[in-house]
Order: sequence, then structure tokens, then C-alpha cells
Amino acid sequence: MVERVSVALLVTTYNWPEALKLVLDSVLVQTVLPDEVIIADDGSGEATRQVIEAFRRKTNIPVKHFWHPDEGFRKTQIINQAITGTESEYIIEIDGDIVMHELFISDHLKEAERGYYIRGSRVLLMEEITRDYLKNGFRPVSSFRRGIRNRFNSLRLPFFAPLVIRRTKRSRNWIGCNCAFWKDDFLRVNGYNNELRGWGHEDIELAARFINSGLLQKKIKLKAVCYHLHHPYNSRAQENINYRVYLDTLNRKIAYCRNGYYCHEAV
Repeated sequence: MVERVSVALLVTTYNWPEALKLVLDSVLVQTVLPDEVIIADDGSGEATRQVIEAFRRKTNIPVKHFWHPDEGFRKTQIINQAITGTESEYIIEIDGDIVMHELFISDHLKEAERGYYIRGSRVLLMEEITRDYLKNGFRPVSSFRRGIRNRFNSLRLPFFAPLVIRRTKRSRNWIGCNCAFWKDDFLRVNGYNNELRGWGHEDIELAARFINSGLLQKKIKLKAVCYHLHHPYNSRAQENINYRVYLDTLNRKIAYCRNGYYCHEAV
């Protein structure tokens, strides 16, 4: 663990304001608050803006909303744009359908370590329980409740967490819905690769460049618990193309993409 650092909570979202409200409500109950909340919005409508404005009125945490027009799945571009808006040293990233345990940010900060990026886990909520929470608000989830998957990931047992931490050169298993990294590491590899359009593998491609730049993955369990709301799958038309980019990055040991946080014009 490092000394307390400035931390931004980065939330990605697209046109699901009801879920985003639950996510932002879970920010308010954190035992350790982020220094700022950065919302990377891939083209949502007015209802999402209203949810964010309502959240601003409930908190003194700086809230920065980055938006671009809806021109298809352009998550990498809006995340890169959003990260230009923070000076925080450390970034915890979640999706706009991830509801956080109240100790989520505290746990992440305790595991922050130079030389590593963090891979967390998630509890999958089934459709029935998701409908309940969207209608009635989120409540603590028992590990024994029906309607959840990945049940082991719902356990928060910090005393045992060091026993299951894994430090590896893996990248293929990284999930952008619960992860963390140092901002200067992110800039060193030039952020997310904007060449990846459409759903799929933008997170593991970034993880591969983290590994190629000399970092290791630190996979944590039994801490940083979060709950993934059920939703239909996104279109996966680009998945195979994006995966080939990931494999190329991995096999050629590419550590820096040309079209990312900084865009370098072709010569």
C-alpha cells in the first residue's frame, strides 16, 4: 500500500440513466470518497445529464461530465477525453452499471502499488434482482441470496485477501468494469487505443501494453466488491477484429499506441 494519493473515480456510461443513478448513489456511501468523479459518456441523452446534475446537488465532490455525440461505440475515445480532465494520481475505473460496496474505494486505495495495475472482480446480478434494485433502490446483497452469480466475488474478507492476491503478466483476463491504474502509467502507454471501435477487448489491449511497458497485473479478491447489473449484450460485430489487434499488441510487445490519449498524425 502507498500513502494516500489523490484518486479519481472514472465511470463510463451510455444511455442507461436508471443504472447510473444507482452507481452514483453508491458513491455517496463510500467510507473513503474519491477526490473527483469523472463521467465518460459515450453519447447519452438528456435523461443521463439530468441524473448527473441531480448527483452534483447531493455532493461536494467535484463531478466532471465528458460527453461526445452518439456515433456508435466509441468508449476508448471518451475515456481518453475524460482522463484529460483529471490531475489525480490514481484512477479507479468502473462501468455505469457497477454498484459499489461501501468499502470499494477504500479497498482499492489500500491495494494501490507502484509497478502494478489492478484487476478486480464483480458479482453478476440476474435480471429479477436487477429489476428490483432499479425500482426500489440498491440494498446490501447477501452472499446467499438467490439471483446472483459469481457468488465468491460477493465475499469481502480482507484478512484472507492477501492469500489470494495474484501478481502476474496476464492481460487477457482484465476487466474494465472494475480496475485501477496510475495515471502516469496510463499516459506512458498512450491510454486506450482509439482504433478499437465497437464492443470488445479494448480493456485487455490496454492491459497488454501495460505488461509490455514493464508493469505486472495485481489481481485482487475478497476486497473491492461490486455488483454488475444485468443487461442485454452489446453488439459484438467488431469483437474478432479487436481481438486480433490485442493479439498483435501482445505478440509484438507493443507498449505504445499511436492513436490514443495523444493522437499522432501519420507521416
